[in-house]
Amino acid sequence: MYASTHPDDWRELNRANWDERVPIHVASDYYDLDSFRAGKDPLRDFEIAEVGDVSGRSLLHLQCHIGLDTLSWARRGARVVGLDFSEPAVVAAGGIAGEIGLGPERATFVTSDVYDAVAAVPDDAYDIVYTGVGALGWLPDVARWAEVAASLVAPGGFLYLAEFHPLTDILDDDTGSRIVHDYFSRDAWVEDADGTYTDVDAQLASKRTVEWQHPIGEVVSALCANGLRLEFLHEHDVSLFQRFGALESQDGYYRFPADRPRIPLMYSLKASKI
Repeated sequence: MYASTHPDDWRELNRANWDERVPIHVASDYYDLDSFRAGKDPLRDFEIAEVGDVSGRSLLHLQCHIGLDTLSWARRGARVVGLDFSEPAVVAAGGIAGEIGLGPERATFVTSDVYDAVAAVPDDAYDIVYTGVGALGWLPDVARWAEVAASLVAPGGFLYLAEFHPLTDILDDDTGSRIVHDYFSRDAWVEDADGTYTDVDAQLASKRTVEWQHPIGEVVSALCANGLRLEFLHEHDVSLFQRFGALESQDGYYRFPADRPRIPLMYSLKASKI
């Protein structure tokens, strides 16, 4: 349900929910840790192409969860720092790093709210500030996020963001063909539900979550207002999960059937600091 004012304890509610998700996700086929330990790379092909060579570069991953994307960049040669507000997630990420032979000189994880990242991370700035899929919707204030993220980009570096397209937030869950919500709504979406994206049947004690939708224009404008120059904004007709019942699994992604008009399901952008 939409709420005109978000609960004062939104952060605590979300943190409790994500803390509880950690053991479910660690054990899930979705994350498939055995394959990851054996070398499987979970990064999306367009991310790898758009971010480019990270060898010898410092990379900060904001809202890193259990750190598989973070560690994948480390495997590709970056020196990485992952930040997440869930302590169990950070502990899990550090454990996985040790299991694949990445010590603290290559991969470090810290527990912090993303808005407090400047004080929490070990360095003043990073060559790459990376935010992976499914992060921004958990934050009420994109302008504040952009201020923090941009301040951590080193001169000559860049911020890279991959996200679910906000258009998907306003369509019906079944077919994805009808507009049922307001694209420009700033209200919080408060939900009480079991399950996670790795296990829809999982039973949770901390069911309540609070999320927000952020139009692309708001995200881009916030980054530009904080001294970053937009290099590109790409829209993608694929999703990482079956966001709508009509989507079909193809080549590791979910797409609409060939006889359906395509819409953007994800987007990515790169913004640099001079």
